[in-house]
Amino acid sequence: MTTATKIVFIAALILSIIIPFGYYLIGEKNKNRYKTAIGVNAFFFFGAFAIASIMLLGGPQVHAAEDAVSQAAMATGLGYIAAALVTGLSCIGGGIAVASAASAALGAISEDSSVLGKSLIFVGLAEGVCLYGLIISFMILGSL
Repeated sequence: MTTATKIVFIAALILSIIIPFGYYLIGEKNKNRYKTAIGVNAFFFFGAFAIASIMLLGGPQVHAAEDAVSQAAMATGLGYIAAALVTGLSCIGGGIAVASAASAALGAISEDSSVLGKSLIFVGLAEGVCLYGLIISFMILGSL
């Protein structure tokens, strides 16, 4: 799809929003006029969107080799982002869990020292969330 075609479709999509609501704002504001404006807006917007989708997906694949290289680079970059998100979010969740479990464990231990083993298990489970995230991160990096 050429740049001129893209610009025409973008203009059509923008005008499909502006023209019906401009028609509504200029005249008397009643319920029927509002329904007409919404209907015209939906018709033109989704019509232009459907035509743009057909034009975009219906073109020949001319740059297949360049697309394959760029898709591979995109997949690698998204893999690194996924690994970073897995590690970061699991550590944030584990930190929140350890903060609440450890403070509760310290309070319980100060009242009754016989609950030390049980409370350490809960703190260890909360830390395990971070380790699971790190393991998944290594698995993602290993597959790149």
